[in-house]
Amino acid sequence: MTTPLPRVALLALGGVCLLAGLDAALVAVGVWAPVPAAHLPQVHGMVMTLGFMGTLISLERAQALRQSWAYLAPALLGCGGIALAAGAHLLGQLLLIEGCLAFALVYLALWRRAPLPLVAVQVLSTVPALVAAFLWLSVDVFSVLTLLEAFLVVTIAAERAELAQLSLGSRAVPRLVGLASALVGGAAATLLWPAVGSRIFGLAVLATAAWLMRDDVARRMVRTHGLRRYNGAALLAGCGWLGVAGLVWLIGGVPLNDAVYDVAIHAVFLGFGVSMIMAHAPLIFPAVLGRPLPYRPAMWLPLALLHMGLLVRVLGDALGRGLAWQIGSVITVLSLLTFVVTAFLSAVRA
Repeated sequence: MTTPLPRVALLALGGVCLLAGLDAALVAVGVWAPVPAAHLPQVHGMVMTLGFMGTLISLERAQALRQSWAYLAPALLGCGGIALAAGAHLLGQLLLIEGCLAFALVYLALWRRAPLPLVAVQVLSTVPALVAAFLWLSVDVFSVLTLLEAFLVVTIAAERAELAQLSLGSRAVPRLVGLASALVGGAAATLLWPAVGSRIFGLAVLATAAWLMRDDVARRMVRTHGLRRYNGAALLAGCGWLGVAGLVWLIGGVPLNDAVYDVAIHAVFLGFGVSMIMAHAPLIFPAVLGRPLPYRPAMWLPLALLHMGLLVRVLGDALGRGLAWQIGSVITVLSLLTFVVTAFLSAVRA
């Protein structure tokens, strides 16, 4: 098991990936960016999904396993994202493949320790990530988009089922197994039959959002106060955006223009994924950091900025991706930066 300092160093790798991904987002929308490198928009998706989110998730799972070798997963994923941002494209791709493989081995070790259906779903979540990283050697990111989304949605749904088993009820795990299978199967089907597979995937995404919205404890938490209210609001908002993404995939199938593609991506990765990270940070980060990360009312600011910015961005997509789209994109970048600063100050003050 690592000491807190190496864990903080691994978390810093994810932080560097986040900063690189945000810089790439600014370049992609055509506004000022600290590093205006032309290659960054092409790697933005992988840097954010596997470099940033993959590092955070695998670090938390490595901490749960408590085996030194398990920390290879976040190290490889973080270094892979940084290599991509630095322009070492092939090296970054290979590191991401190795990181996803190490991540799968971490989950397999957890499953061997506790061979339960819930842990089996967590093992399953790494399969689309590994396949996407491998296929990215020969295809573009758009071709593996549903695989990356399946990785994130299955991972977070399994996390919610683990954290809220009592509130989700006795049928939670069987439902999770069915939904996870549909998500991964639909994502895989898009590789062979894009028109049909994308709609199967969209239906599975929509069903997952409806299940979490109905059965998760968030609806009760949002009527309380303090951390529970904040947590519930972030969870409900995230599930709402997941439902939007499901509808986009179900009704539209394969996105035929940049605006629909933009909504299909960011409703999942920003609206759902980042909102869930903000919700879980005060609960999960203390185990990773080895120090408390207490809730502060200031945490509402980045959460509000995230969803306000995403709403403006989607409105900008509908209006032709002009000034509103750029403003919404910048607001979402600011929301993530504000969240990092708020979380850091909260941990320091603790």
